[in-house]
Amino acid sequence: MRTWQVERRKRTRHLIELGGLVLKAGIVELTNDDRATIYGALIWIAAKLQSDEGEHAQALSAAKGNQAFDAERLDETGEQAVIGERR
Repeated sequence: MRTWQVERRKRTRHLIELGGLVLKAGIVELTNDDRATIYGALIWIAAKLQSDEGEHAQALSAAKGNQAFDAERLDETGEQAVIGERR
């Protein structure tokens, strides 16, 4: 397989995974699949992360995301998840 094909597949997989996070967070349902609202929310998040409060916002978001991943893993396996461990 050519290098460009491998890179394209990696990029495609990455984009699909990011879209999956938007679905998993419930954003699509909450906005009735309104792309402008979703895009606006993402722009708002980006601005928040670039602000003076960016480090704090990122830390809070990462903690919340890790907590959600841990809860999901616990639901799927019935086992205790290791705090902060990601898939």
